[in-house]
Amino acid sequence: MSFPFHIKAKDGAARTGVMITPRGEIRTPAFMPVGTAATVKALTADQVAATGADILLGNTYHLMLRPTAERVKRLGGLHKFMGWQKPILTDSGGFQVMSLGKISKVKEEAVTFQSHIDGSRHVLSPERSIEIQADLLGSDIVMQLDECVSWPAEEDRAREAMLLSARWAQRCSTAFGTRDTQALFGIQQGSTFEALRKESAERLIEIGFDGYAIGGLAVGEGHEAMCEVLDYAPAMLPQDKPRYLMGVGKPIDLVEAAARGVDMFDCVLPTRSGRHGQAWTWEGPLNLKNAGFADDDLPLDATIPCPASRDYSRAYLHHLVKSQEILGQVLLSWHNLAFFQALMGEVRAAISEGRMDAFRRDFKARQIVREQA
Repeated sequence: MSFPFHIKAKDGAARTGVMITPRGEIRTPAFMPVGTAATVKALTADQVAATGADILLGNTYHLMLRPTAERVKRLGGLHKFMGWQKPILTDSGGFQVMSLGKISKVKEEAVTFQSHIDGSRHVLSPERSIEIQADLLGSDIVMQLDECVSWPAEEDRAREAMLLSARWAQRCSTAFGTRDTQALFGIQQGSTFEALRKESAERLIEIGFDGYAIGGLAVGEGHEAMCEVLDYAPAMLPQDKPRYLMGVGKPIDLVEAAARGVDMFDCVLPTRSGRHGQAWTWEGPLNLKNAGFADDDLPLDATIPCPASRDYSRAYLHHLVKSQEILGQVLLSWHNLAFFQALMGEVRAAISEGRMDAFRRDFKARQIVREQA
C-alpha cells in the first residue's frame, strides 16, 4: 500500500498499530475529528492537534459546494487552506448527497443532486469524487464513492446498493491509479446482511485497496445491531490493511468496535455535544445545563492534558452554557475531543498490555451507569 501499516500488538480481535504517511504517523485505533467545512467546529487547528489527534476528516460534499474544491486548490490545497499539516482523510461526498441534497437521483453513471445551500444542480460521479479529493483538495486518504442505504433496508435494496458501490469502487480505483503520497480506501456495504457484507468484501479485495471502510452503519440500526455486524464484518477484510468504521460514534461504540478489530473512527459527536452543553467523561456524559453543577468547583478531568478539561470548574462551564456564551461551546468541544483522544490512548495501551477485555467491561459498566442516571 502507499502508506505502510504496521500492527504492533493484538489482543483477541483487537489490534493496535501505526500507519506511516508523508505527513506523519497515525496511531491506531485512531479517532478522527470531523472538519466538515475545513474547520473542526469552534476550534483552531492548533487546538485540535494539541488534543493528540493524528488525522482529521474533511467533507467533500460541503467543500465542493462552498468554497468549491477548485478554489481550495488555487489557494494551495486543503492542508494549507485550513492550517492543518497532519494527514487528512476526505469522505467521498456520497452520504451527504443522499442525506442533505434537496433532490438526488442515483444512476449508474453518477448521482445528480441539488445543493442544500442554494438549490444549484450538481453531478457527482466516482471519477469526479476522486478528482475533488485527490487532485483538488489534496487529501492523504481518499474514499471511494458509494451508495449508502438507511436502516431498515430490504435485502434486495441493500444488495442493489452494494453492487452499485462495488462497480463504483472499480471506477474509483481506475481513476485514482497509482500514487506514492496518497491512499485509496474501498467501502464495504451490505447493511445488516452477513452474506451481502461477505460478497462486498470479496469484490473490494479483488480490486485491491490501501484500506477498507465498513460503511452503512450508524444509520439508525442502534448499538446492539451495529455490534452484531461488527462481530463478523471486520474479519472479512484483509488483516494487514487498516479498517475504518465510518461515522461512529459514542465512546462505548468506539471501545466495542476496537475490540472487534476496527482501526479508525470519525464522528461529529464530540463537537456537536460540546455545542449543546454536554461533556463526555470516563463515567459517561455530563449535562452541564444541570443546576447540580452550579456550585461544583471540580474540573471536568484534571488527568487529561487539555486546558478545557483541567483549568475550568464545572460551575464556570455551567455558567457559560446557561448564559449561552460562545466560550462554553469552545471549551466543551475542546474537552470532548481531548477526552476522545485520551480514550483512544487507553484503548491502545489496553491492547498492547493484553487487557482489552477487562478494559471494555469496566468502561461499559461505568458508561451505562451514568447514562441510566
